Amino acid sequence: MKALVIKRFGGPENLEIGTTDDPVPGAGQVLVQVAAAGLNRADLLQRRGLYPAPPGVPADIPGLEYAGVVVETGRGTTLRRMGDRVMGIIGGGACAEYVVVHERETMAVPRAISLSQAAAIPEAFLTAFDALFLQCALAMGERVLVHAAGSGVGTAAIQLAHNARCVTIGTSRSRQKLEAARALGLEHAVLVENGRFLDSVRNASECRGVHVVMDFIGAPYLKDNLELLEVGGRLIVVGLMGGARAELPLGTLLARRLTMRGTTLRARPLEEKIALARLFERQVVPLFERGLLRPVVDRVLPMTEVRAAHESMERNETFGKVVLAWRT
Repeated sequence: MKALVIKRFGGPENLEIGTTDDPVPGAGQVLVQVAAAGLNRADLLQRRGLYPAPPGVPADIPGLEYAGVVVETGRGTTLRRMGDRVMGIIGGGACAEYVVVHERETMAVPRAISLSQAAAIPEAFLTAFDALFLQCALAMGERVLVHAAGSGVGTAAIQLAHNARCVTIGTSRSRQKLEAARALGLEHAVLVENGRFLDSVRNASECRGVHVVMDFIGAPYLKDNLELLEVGGRLIVVGLMGGARAELPLGTLLARRLTMRGTTLRARPLEEKIALARLFERQVVPLFERGLLRPVVDRVLPMTEVRAAHESMERNETFGKVVLAWRT
């Protein structure tokens, strides 16, 4: 089969289309013919040698999410049949013509959504759903601050929080991305200038602060994130784009009884991924089918244009997701 291969660690010029052996499904697994794969910043880091694939995952084939069609089932499968349209997350290797996954890790593609669009759903929406509702227990009427509102996970988080009738506040360094995010349910748009957002978020919350902060930036935002949280507030860190080391103001943490968490999906055990996929299919996929949620696709590019896709993401030009397609 064809696959996107990292020839050596470094820039986008080290990506090429190569070939590798076709995978074979084992017991409880299905073989999926991949139509498209979503691009994530983790793929950029893996290409540079900064985010190695977990054990048992191809080290030289990137891709953390896919959408496609089941073309073969392994022994003992009961959930999926040949011809089913499915999507999901994997530890790596999604940028190949075929992937093998446990059938219960897969999720049904919502009706009326193309496979290219569906490839933009799993990583962004699973991450946001898990972080906001399962880990931070975001509740109706609470105020949530979403940094990097124009990112894939950011656009998913805004939609999910808005659908849960929460007050949404989002930040970005781009006015255009903030305006685009308003159509997704962003109520208060905060333009970050020179790294500053504290006063603007305070004004947006009428000086009451927020209940939950979802952060992709890391170190530079830590102090202000904690300052903005109400008593009992929750901070969840899902990315470290700005750095991984910062001083922690423990006095604020103690006085306000705050909770800090970090999260990643890639290295979780199979059982946890299955549980999340099954819950997401029951609770969130129907919202796509009712038109309450939608994948935000910046562009769909052929897999052969992967270098341009990486370059565009590195320049922060994208709003929502970039999708790489073998077929639509």
